[in-house]
Amino acid sequence: MSSRKDKFNLLNKKYMNFAINLAKNHKALTGLNPSVGCVVVKNKEIISYGATSINGRPHAETVALNKNKKENSGSVIYLTLEPCSHYGKTPPCTKSIIKFKIKKLYYSSDDFDRRSYKKSKKILKSKGIKVKSGLLIKETKKLYKSYNYIKQNNYPYITGKLACSSNFYILKNNSFITNIHSRNVSHLLRYENHGILTTYKTVNNDNPKLNCRLNGLEKYSPTRIIIDKDLRIKINSYIVNSSNKINTFVIYNKKNKKKINHLKKKGIKLISLDVGVDGYFNLKKLFKKIFLLGVHRLIVECGKDLTFKILSESFFNEFYLFKGDQSINHKNKISIKNIVKKLNKSYKNKKYVKTYLDKDNLIQYY
Repeated sequence: MSSRKDKFNLLNKKYMNFAINLAKNHKALTGLNPSVGCVVVKNKEIISYGATSINGRPHAETVALNKNKKENSGSVIYLTLEPCSHYGKTPPCTKSIIKFKIKKLYYSSDDFDRRSYKKSKKILKSKGIKVKSGLLIKETKKLYKSYNYIKQNNYPYITGKLACSSNFYILKNNSFITNIHSRNVSHLLRYENHGILTTYKTVNNDNPKLNCRLNGLEKYSPTRIIIDKDLRIKINSYIVNSSNKINTFVIYNKKNKKKINHLKKKGIKLISLDVGVDGYFNLKKLFKKIFLLGVHRLIVECGKDLTFKILSESFFNEFYLFKGDQSINHKNKISIKNIVKKLNKSYKNKKYVKTYLDKDNLIQYY
């Protein structure tokens, strides 16, 4: 029984794997742009490499090609993503590839940005540059899962997160259920997202910070977005008093000039949104509004009711359930067994994340 011969050899895969690792190193640091890895090879030796810069510019190709300009002619480039071919805030990367007389280009995945999708091959081939795509595409599909969803749907990629006890309860007040290792992973999830969503109830009951508190990553705390239909958020909460340091939005409906003026003075940005006949915000419109704020990757950390509503309306792209090793028998406990049941029913894939959490567990649904 014969199988189709792989059109990429081991050396091709080695260089592309290096490019993928470069892209992974800058994942979540490149703003609204994807993190791309670029490796430049000549005579079977790596002469330069680069990744998309912090906040998304310059692009990986520009970084790599400008390191060793005189040696680029006749070289081969390995890219994790199709090079851009449109003018935006920077010139197209195809232009740089042509300028530096690159002989051949391997890229893994197509760029689902409609301005560039499947256009670079034609442009580069017209200039005599050989182009091949699809190298290690399974790996890059995983890498660009959220990016591809965002570009194809013009909608935020939404991640849910909840922590519970071993017997599937949470507490009404701000008490830790999971250990420090789980909480560190939770902060890593915050760092990986542009925005974090919760409700005024969570703010008023728990007085959370909703920031990233991992050493060195504090400045990458997500934009904070609070759902507060009737403007009931406590003015002495940490969220309100720190809004001049961390970008914070409150989405409301009820007019309250005094409260609005006070929140604005604190640095909070307010967004008015209509409610439906049921008296609540339409989630689809809410998330679209959040997307238009430039929040393309959103993590939701809220209480049982909103979590279940978002889950029931199928807005979560993936979900992380942190499970502590202790049971709760406190009178203020709240069962989330209906959420766990819904998670198991709603997602095809479920896995225990292999990271050190001591006796806690982390389950990813996707």
